[in-house]
Amino acid sequence: MQKLRTPLIFAAIIAGAVLGLNAINFSQQQVISTAVFLIIICGTLFYWPFRVTFAFAGIAILLASKLLDVPHVIEHAGLDIILFLVGMMCVIGHLEEKNFFEYLIAKVVDRVGHHAHLLIGTLMVFSCVSAALVDEVTSILFMMSTTFHLTKRYKANPVPFLLMIVFATNIGSSATAVGNPIGVMIALRGQLSFADFLRWATPISVASLVVMIPLCFLLFKKDIHLLSVHMEKERSEQKEIVHVHFKKSDIAICWALFLGTIVSLVMHHSIEHWLGLDKNTMLLGTALAAGAVAILLEAQNAREFFMKRVDWWTLTFFMALFASVGTLKYVGVTDRIAHGMISVAQGDPTFLLVTFTAAISLLTGFMDNVLAVATFIPILSDIGKSGIFIYPFWWGMLFGGTLYGNLTVIGSTANIVAMGLLEREYKQNISFMTWLKPGFVVSTITIVLALALIYLQIPLMPRG
Repeated sequence: MQKLRTPLIFAAIIAGAVLGLNAINFSQQQVISTAVFLIIICGTLFYWPFRVTFAFAGIAILLASKLLDVPHVIEHAGLDIILFLVGMMCVIGHLEEKNFFEYLIAKVVDRVGHHAHLLIGTLMVFSCVSAALVDEVTSILFMMSTTFHLTKRYKANPVPFLLMIVFATNIGSSATAVGNPIGVMIALRGQLSFADFLRWATPISVASLVVMIPLCFLLFKKDIHLLSVHMEKERSEQKEIVHVHFKKSDIAICWALFLGTIVSLVMHHSIEHWLGLDKNTMLLGTALAAGAVAILLEAQNAREFFMKRVDWWTLTFFMALFASVGTLKYVGVTDRIAHGMISVAQGDPTFLLVTFTAAISLLTGFMDNVLAVATFIPILSDIGKSGIFIYPFWWGMLFGGTLYGNLTVIGSTANIVAMGLLEREYKQNISFMTWLKPGFVVSTITIVLALALIYLQIPLMPRG
């Protein structure tokens, strides 16, 4: 019955969309392109392991129906975003190979000691910072490893601590352009520099974390109390650093690569100005240069390292997804949606900002933040053509796509990775409602805070 229900729901969504779009006078081209896009989206959600299959099939249908041609596939595929992610994946891969992140986490845990609230709070801060500086997936891999090590040692329920670490990770991924794939997309499409993220996104991310930590202490106070009781009984445990295998020379090189990459990303706008380069040229250039260094450091294993550490499956899916979204813009679907949102808001920019961010947030919570943001970037471009000041909308999109990723288990890639690790380590999973209850509280309070801070700063934002 379950096997039959899924394709029926799939078909009902596509058929309902086609009938609805015809009813509001979408052209035949717009109906077909939207239906194909929904096939890709629904195929991704219902048949996740085959998402590339649906993306490729969708592009083939668009090409065959003359709604997309090869030049537009290349134009909309987002090769700048893909190459940036390839470079950063190489850097992070090298740091992982040398146990750099495990080393950092162990040092933090050893310094904090056996104080439950302080330890969990510190792990959440570290999750936030590491997600901002590397990316949410890398951060969650190492933070979950440490978290499960602690919960096993002290016989604690892992679920509440998994949720707290994931919440902090998603919040941290909003702080910089490299914390989340949607940050890269927004930086490159919105012509925003790394310094822009530090000015407008990082303070809001920090404020969200400051609110989230005591909120989690309240939501999970019983579990933290039990952890505290168990920790008090075992103060003579070995230091965490003894569990990490590393060479001092490797750690020194990793520090140089890590700090060099971060400094170059922060300074990329100034470097572009000095060299007379177009905006964000060095954002991509830094990632590729750092990636080249990482590959070089792998020496004889370079080819194997490159093929293993770059997630070609996901990147290929991204390219096909971006191309299909580009078709919606090409045939005027995004323009219709943009004008519809403006009409609902009756020209009020504040109400439109709230509506736009709410739409991104809901799609993120129940679909996936990359899919949601990829869909809405061309819509925002069309909103801008109407004369509305869209600079704050980029930040609304960023926080809607990251903070509301905490709502459900499918809200972000970090959530899905964390759930997979829980199943592997504990042979259990988290029910939809178990995640949704604290997720709704945390995501809603933080997105309201973020929107309020964005609104208050609109007069300070650059125009033109």
